[in-house]
Amino acid sequence: MTKKVLALDHLINDIKQKYYDLIMKQNHTTFPIFMSDLAGNIKDATKADFTELFLLNDSLRELVLLSNGELLKHTCKEHTVSLDEFECLLENSPKHCGFPVSNALLGDRADHLYCFIVPLKVEKEINGFILLGFDKATFNEEITAYFDEIAFQTLQIIIKMKHFYTSISEEKKYELLYRLTSKFHSSINMEELLEEIILTLKQLYPSFNYYLLLSQYDFQKSNLPIREIDYYNEEHHASAQSYLTGQCQMESLSETEKSLYAPLKGKQGIYGVLQVITSQSALFSEDDIEFITLIANTAGNALENARLYQQSKRLIDDLQLIIKSSQKLNSKMRLTDTFSYMSHLIQDSFRAEQVGFVLYPNNEVKNFNVLEESSSFFSTEEGLAFVSFIHNCIHNKTTTMFIGDFSNKYPNVSLPFQSVMAVPMVHEQNIIGFVVVLHKIEYFFSFETYKLLQALVHHSALTVVNSLLKEELEQLVRTDYLTKLYSRKHLDEMMNKHIEHGQQGSFILIDIDNFKSINDEYGHDMGDQIITQVAEIIRENIRSHDVAARWGGEELAIYLPNTSLTAGAQVAERLVETVAMKTNPKVTISCGIAFWNNKLVDNSREIFLRADRALYIAKEQGKNRVVNQNEIVV
Repeated sequence: MTKKVLALDHLINDIKQKYYDLIMKQNHTTFPIFMSDLAGNIKDATKADFTELFLLNDSLRELVLLSNGELLKHTCKEHTVSLDEFECLLENSPKHCGFPVSNALLGDRADHLYCFIVPLKVEKEINGFILLGFDKATFNEEITAYFDEIAFQTLQIIIKMKHFYTSISEEKKYELLYRLTSKFHSSINMEELLEEIILTLKQLYPSFNYYLLLSQYDFQKSNLPIREIDYYNEEHHASAQSYLTGQCQMESLSETEKSLYAPLKGKQGIYGVLQVITSQSALFSEDDIEFITLIANTAGNALENARLYQQSKRLIDDLQLIIKSSQKLNSKMRLTDTFSYMSHLIQDSFRAEQVGFVLYPNNEVKNFNVLEESSSFFSTEEGLAFVSFIHNCIHNKTTTMFIGDFSNKYPNVSLPFQSVMAVPMVHEQNIIGFVVVLHKIEYFFSFETYKLLQALVHHSALTVVNSLLKEELEQLVRTDYLTKLYSRKHLDEMMNKHIEHGQQGSFILIDIDNFKSINDEYGHDMGDQIITQVAEIIRENIRSHDVAARWGGEELAIYLPNTSLTAGAQVAERLVETVAMKTNPKVTISCGIAFWNNKLVDNSREIFLRADRALYIAKEQGKNRVVNQNEIVV
C-alpha cells in the first residue's frame, strides 16, 4: 500500500472520527450551527485556511451559505449562488470535483489563496458545495485528490443531520401548535388570542417581524402589532389581495426586506392578514410557509369563534339592521346620500321625530356644520341653539348622551322634546361630528335602542370619513393646489360640455407680465404670492357659474358661458385695471379673448388657439392690455 493511499485512509478516518464526535456534541442546537461546526471540522482535517458550506434551497433554486460565512462577510458578496449559474460553472470546469475559484466569489481575498469548489451531489443532482481556501505559501496540491471522498462523507452526514433537525423542528412546531390550539379553545378573548399568535411565532422564528392586519379592531393595548388593512393604497396591494382572495401572498418591501401575507381564515370569512417580514437573504421554505399558513388558519378559526360568541349577545333585530345599513353605507354613496339614508333609517327603525347630523369641518371641533339632511327642527333658531348645547356637552366630556326626561335634567335649556340621544362619530379617536335623535314623549327610547344607535353611528363613521376624503380628492383633482382655481382639464371639460349644448361663450387667456423678472428680483415664493393675488382678483370679478382655472405657470384662464365677445372684453378690461391697482408688488396682466357661438362649428382647442394668438399680440403691443380675436391680423 502506497504512502498516498495510507494518507488518504488516514484523512478519511480522521474526518469520520471528527464527524462522529460532532454528532455526539450537544452544543449545536440548530442546523446552521451544526453546519458551521461541520465546516470547522473539514477545515481542521484538510488544513485549509477557511471552509464554507452551501446547500440547495429547492424553492428558490439557489445554493445558500449555511456555515458562519466569516470570510465572505468581508467580501461584500451575496451569500447565495444561483443553481443555474453553478451548473454552468460545473459544465465549463476541466474537473468534475474540486476546481479552482476565481475572485468572483471572494473578491481581492483570492489573490493570496488557492480556492476550490467541491460539489455535493447525489446521482448527479447538485445538493450543495464545499468552498475551500488554502494559503498559497503552505498549499499541498495532493489534498485535491481527497475532495471526492470528503464530499461523499460530508454529504452523508449532512443528509442524516438535516433529517434529524427537521424532525426536531417539526416536533417543536407542532408542540407549540398544540399549545396554541389549546389556548384558543380555552379563551374567547380576541386580544389574548392575538397575543398568543405573536408569541408562538416569535418562539419559532425569532428573527422575523410580525404584524396583524385586521379589518376591524378596537384593542387598547400598545404591545399588539396591529395595523388596519389598506384596501386602496397600491403599495399595499399584496396584503389586500391576501385578505380578499384568502391566499398567501409574497412581495418585496425594499431591497433589504420581503414580506409574507397569510390570511386569518375562519369557516365563515377572513378576519385579517398575518404579515411576516424578514430580510431578502433569509428564506421562506415551503415547510415554513405551510406552517405559518396553518397557524394563520387556526388563528382565523379562533377569532371567528370569539366573534361569534360576542355577536350572540346582540339582538337579532340589531344584527339585521347593522348588516343592512353597513351594506348600504359601503355602496360608495356620496356624503349627501349617506346622511339621507341614515335619516330615513333612524326615523323608521327608532320611530324618531327629529334626526340631526352635525360635522366638524377639517376636524376643527370649535366650529360645526348642521347638514341639510337633518330634520326641519335643526334649521330653526331654537334647533341651532340646542345643537350648540349638545356640541359643548360632547366636546367637553367626549361622551354620548342618553336622556329620557330632558326638561327635568336640564330645566334651563329650552327644548320641546324629552327623549334625547346624542352619539359622536369617532374615527381614529377623533370626533368628526355627532348624530342627535329626538322624541317628545319621555323615556321613549330604550337602552337597547341607544346601543343600536351607537353601533350604527360607529359603523357609519368610516363611511363618512371615506366619503369626505373622496369628495376632497375629487375637489383636489378639479382644482389647482396653489390658486384654488379649477384645473386646466376641468375647464376644458366644462367648455366642451357647454359648446355642445350652449349658444355662445367667451374665453379669456391671461398672462402675468414680466413674471420672470418678479421671480428673479423677489424670489419664487413671492412669485407664487403674485399668482395667488391675481387668482383672488379673478374670483372677485366673475360670476358664480363662470369657470376660472390655472392654465399653467403664470397663465390663467376664464370661460364665460353665454357671454358675448363685448361682455367678455369688459370683464378682461376690468381685470387688467384691478390687477394693476391691487397687487403688491405691482404687476400687470395681458389678456387674449376668443369667442364662439352656435353659428360656427368650434371646439375648445380652436378657441384656445385664437385666444393665445390674441394674447401674443397683446404682449407685442406693450402688455397690460386686452386684445380680442377680431383684432388678429391674418
